[in-house]
Amino acid sequence: MKIIPGRSDGPSDERGPTFTGTVLADPVLPTTDEVTINSVFFPPGARTHWHTHERGQILHVTSGHGWAVARDGHGGAIRAGDTVWIPPGEEHWHGAASDGYLVHLAISLGGHEWLDAVGDEDYERGATS
Repeated sequence: MKIIPGRSDGPSDERGPTFTGTVLADPVLPTTDEVTINSVFFPPGARTHWHTHERGQILHVTSGHGWAVARDGHGGAIRAGDTVWIPPGEEHWHGAASDGYLVHLAISLGGHEWLDAVGDEDYERGATS
């Protein structure tokens, strides 16, 4: 057993070039046995790039609303209280709706691969799923 203390006071980590918009994250569980958990804040319109996870990913929305969309078009709107299971290897993106913010816990299993940016056309198409 390992108890992970809560985050100490200090600024959130700003996510880098694999996100569109200013996305902030707070680590909940640093990578342990190939599991990583982050609380991620997306302002309106912000989103991840397309990406995959080696053993899958679980998103649990804690507040706000947004989108989780697979490359094949499956997925759609997510809101506070929703949980999303993304299977291993599925290309997907997630982020906030254009009219509000999104906060979710991202539980990532195994490694991940970042792909191309989600263009405005794909974002708008996902937003109408």
